[in-house]
Amino acid sequence: MKKEYDFSDSVRNPYAKLLKKQVTLRLNTDAITYFKTLAKETGVPYQNLINLYLTECAHSGRKLRLKWAS
Repeated sequence: MKKEYDFSDSVRNPYAKLLKKQVTLRLNTDAITYFKTLAKETGVPYQNLINLYLTECAHSGRKLRLKWAS
C-alpha cells in the first residue's frame, strides 16, 4: 500500500446523490401487513416496496387529501 495517493484526476461519483439514507418511521400495523403480503406475492422485500411507492408518490407529486372530523 502506498503512503500517499494522488487524487488530483479523480471524479466525483455521479450516483452518490442517489444513495439511500436510513431513517426510522413509525408505521401502522395495517400498512406493514399490506406491504409484507405484497412482498410475498411479488418476491420483492417489503421495505423496497414501501420505498418504491413513496418514491413514485414524490415523483408524481401525489398529495394526501385529509379531512379532519369536526
